[in-house]
Amino acid sequence: MSQIRIFISSVQKEFAQERKALRDFLRGDPLLRRFFDVFLFEDVPAKDRRADELYLDEVERSAIYIGIFGNEYGAPGRQGFSPTHEEYLQATKLQKHRLIFVRGADGGRHPRMNALIKEAESQLVRRRFATAAELISGVYASLIDYLDDKRLLRFGPFDVSICEDATLKDISVSNVKAFLKLARESRDFPLKAGTDAQTVLSHLRLLKEGRPTNAAILLFGKEPQRFIYSSEVKCAHFHGVQVQKPIPSYQVYKGSLFDLVDQAISFVLSRIDLAVGTRAASNQAPVAYEIPPEVIREAVVNAIAHRDYTCNGSVQVMLFSDRLEVWNPGSLPPVLTLKSLLKPHGSYPHNPLIAEPLYLTKYIERMGTGIRDMVDRCRAVKLADPEFKQTDGFVITIRRKPEQAFKAVGGKTADATGRAKRPVSRLESRLESRLESRLESALAAKILLIVQNGEQGKAGLASALGHKTVSGELHKQVKRLQEVGAIEMTLPEKPNSRLQKYRLTQKGKVLIAELAKEKM
Repeated sequence: MSQIRIFISSVQKEFAQERKALRDFLRGDPLLRRFFDVFLFEDVPAKDRRADELYLDEVERSAIYIGIFGNEYGAPGRQGFSPTHEEYLQATKLQKHRLIFVRGADGGRHPRMNALIKEAESQLVRRRFATAAELISGVYASLIDYLDDKRLLRFGPFDVSICEDATLKDISVSNVKAFLKLARESRDFPLKAGTDAQTVLSHLRLLKEGRPTNAAILLFGKEPQRFIYSSEVKCAHFHGVQVQKPIPSYQVYKGSLFDLVDQAISFVLSRIDLAVGTRAASNQAPVAYEIPPEVIREAVVNAIAHRDYTCNGSVQVMLFSDRLEVWNPGSLPPVLTLKSLLKPHGSYPHNPLIAEPLYLTKYIERMGTGIRDMVDRCRAVKLADPEFKQTDGFVITIRRKPEQAFKAVGGKTADATGRAKRPVSRLESRLESRLESRLESALAAKILLIVQNGEQGKAGLASALGHKTVSGELHKQVKRLQEVGAIEMTLPEKPNSRLQKYRLTQKGKVLIAELAKEKM
């Protein structure tokens, strides 16, 4: 079958980066590149020919016209229209399949661009976008619909396909509500607070024929693993450098993809060294993990967002004494190699409809830059570069270096004689281990040690622990520490106050003192 030609409009500088990102995605996606060929004006070599004649001929040669409209209108040509407007008129005249994407709100646009958008709206359904990620996701879903309508797909991509046996009743309204709140705060998501779940899912292209897709169930389902069993995440902690029994700590997490990310990150952060400094320089004691939480987050999100969900394997997060390994049943896109990951590269999400909501809530910071950010953050704290392997899946390895955290809060690792010296600001890791054993929770132990350095609210605890939000497990352990009498509220008469904080009780102080006195 000959490839279907796509014409991407707009030669304006306004969308230079977005258009290139879209071209790279369409050429790199394993499915779409089988069906589509992309024309981008910037790719054309110098020719002895008028530019307007060239791009209008290319519109005629193409089957699909993608119009990207923003604030700028562009310089009028011989017919009095800008290149973008002429392309749109040509596509309309020749009855091409038109996909129109409009960036941002209508305020501040050139009057003639407003007129062009209204002209398009009178003829077809257009879609708004705010970022390159949203543009890519919208184009991806529209092209899959096109292939489906033309009966060119025997089976659709996993994230776009309807989740068999699932209905809208299987969508958690509270999950959608939480997403909406975070997306509005993080990326100015356009839908208002209180928007119903069906409208939110429709806006995100997560419904097909009125039914939830696999992406919808994974992101917002009440029990995603009831439909997609392998979407669970397995976390294990080993004291040595290899997998061997007995396993000191092993957890299998279930829930939405947002829950899985939070739980897997909490598992790692609660088991690596956390150095807590003194309040000599400020009222807030400095804290530092041996591995930056942002690096752990990127590794976990990468595995969960880009894995192959048609595979029966699950994401595995394994913490060893010398490293963290995150494995997912997936592979690199054909256009990328292990070496090219460390260089600037385009974004090729394996599951675009899953990736967009993660981006909107800042679980993914920027499209195509996550790996580079991991490398930069590791180098900033003098950790070895992350390692990448393609085996029976894709593996990210991050080397541990506990003493680096102690230096970050002002401690020293050796005295003048060269003998090992623990930093004054460091709360002994053995004390933490003893608290973990006594409380039967690594997270509770870290909470207790943080509160020892000063009163903290739940948001402050989450931040100190490197968590994105106040997780359910954090709520649980704070409540448990209150029940055993180790911490107490600073405003007991107003338990739900936004100013509520927690402090160490006398019982908590005695517990820490007793364990600290035990022979090291």
